[in-house]
Amino acid sequence: MTEGIKLDGHHRVTVEKIFQHPVGHNIQWHDVLSLLESVATVTEVSEGRYRVTLAAETETFSAPRRHDIDEQMVIDLRRMLKGAGISPTTT
Repeated sequence: MTEGIKLDGHHRVTVEKIFQHPVGHNIQWHDVLSLLESVATVTEVSEGRYRVTLAAETETFSAPRRHDIDEQMVIDLRRMLKGAGISPTTT
C-alpha cells in the first residue's frame, strides 16, 4: 500500500515520533497535518476538524488546543498509518 508514497525527511521524522515508545508528548499538530496531507486525503469539515482518509480507513481529528497532539491521537494515527503500510521501517 505504500507504493508511490515518498516521504521527505521531515515527514519521516514525524512518523518515527508517532511510532516511538513510550508515546512521545512533543509531536506538533502542524507536523502531523503536513504528513497526513502528503499521504492521505484531508478535508477540513469544520473549523479545526479534519476528515482524513488513508487507505480504507476514515477518521476525523480535531486540531488540539495546544501545539502538541495527545496520546489518544498518537494511538489513532499509529493504527491508520500501520493499516496503510506506513511505519518507520517502510519510510
